[in-house]
Amino acid sequence: MKRLRQYLDRQLNIGRAMDRASLSRWGITIRYAPDPPEDFDEFEFGLNYQGEEDVAFVITIEKGEIKRMMFGKPDKDNPEILRPMDDATIADLMDKKGDDILAFFDYVTSPGQ
Repeated sequence: MKRLRQYLDRQLNIGRAMDRASLSRWGITIRYAPDPPEDFDEFEFGLNYQGEEDVAFVITIEKGEIKRMMFGKPDKDNPEILRPMDDATIADLMDKKGDDILAFFDYVTSPGQ
């Protein structure tokens, strides 16, 4: 997760964060996106890791800036519930999908359309 700290306090480009077609190039889907986001709000994305959309991550923004990121595994019986991931699983996720996750964050924190 240290690799992601560089994105804290960066402005989230809402248009890019909601661009389903662009996000799909990294295997990322939108699970929830507020429209329009409030001053303090959350976006939730899905990511294929070991199965189909078996990882969800939440980005919390305050006044448009990224303040927190959380990764979890959706509960199979109730996908609205996210289960915590242990350090080893997160490390493996970053080893296997870290480049895609970093490219995603580069994209959604870049100015532009």
